[in-house]
Amino acid sequence: MIVAVTGGTGFIGKKLVERLLERGDTVRLLTRDSSCFSISRDNPVNDIEIHQCDLVKIDSEHLSEMLQDVEVLYHCAGQLSDLNSMRALHVEGTRKLLKAAKGKVKHWVQLSSVGVYGPVHEDAVDEHSPLNPVGEYEITKAESDQLVIEAAGQGGLSYSILRPSNVFGADMNNQSLFSMISMIDKGLFFFIGKPGASANYIHVDNVVEGLIKCGTMAEARGKVFNLSDHRTLEKFVSVIAELLGKPATRLTIPQPIVRFLAAILGKLPGFPLTTSRVEALTNRSHYPITHIQQKLGYQHVKSVEEGLRELFGAYQR
Repeated sequence: MIVAVTGGTGFIGKKLVERLLERGDTVRLLTRDSSCFSISRDNPVNDIEIHQCDLVKIDSEHLSEMLQDVEVLYHCAGQLSDLNSMRALHVEGTRKLLKAAKGKVKHWVQLSSVGVYGPVHEDAVDEHSPLNPVGEYEITKAESDQLVIEAAGQGGLSYSILRPSNVFGADMNNQSLFSMISMIDKGLFFFIGKPGASANYIHVDNVVEGLIKCGTMAEARGKVFNLSDHRTLEKFVSVIAELLGKPATRLTIPQPIVRFLAAILGKLPGFPLTTSRVEALTNRSHYPITHIQQKLGYQHVKSVEEGLRELFGAYQR
């Protein structure tokens, strides 16, 4: 099968490309910087075609040439840190790619995020929940998803959208979990408010599994799937503490006190408590995966506990 991947040099994209090559697919990698791409095994030259391109700058005509005869396009390109370039990539880049894909690509797999549902604090969030994105990343990802749905409605290609929660793995760029491990290691971590807050994480290998099922199964056509591996925060922290060989903390500080400190001191450089972190540590929402399990027979290939053991090994190194 000929497949194309955008964002294939990123954290999730690299893992996806490796898995596609293992499957025997011919991969066309659309990337701004091919120098940072490496794979974990030797592959024949004709297994992968690297196309240097910037979705923000390239024109649709050149993109069309790259997408000729592609059966599945995995759109994983994303911008996590630069607010000023998110719209250009997520919205205008997707619009340009869709124009180029028309009549060329049979099926489009969109890597999105549960962030498009917005800051839900208590309830279960499923694929029928209303979108209420807050923040430039979430807003532009939601707009990108809608462009894909609208393009598929006009004919010419089918689509699937995968929305994972917080993706983690040993080689991730995001340092938040390493910071949490460090805080637990130093005995500085504490819980905020009543027990039962959510840890909504999903290992990168599971995201790749979900993407490939979306790309290869007819049952995925025209559908949106959430993907998460929910644990309570207490369970999540206890696994890390066990790996560190330390007792799990029971220290809990009332939420109003922590929110007050975060509001007053959160903008100071190096202060560990910010309003956004307090929100993350008190959130009680979760994202059931019944839909992807029933429709695609999805099962996790790596549990949160296995992923944390892998992450702990990276932390020790």
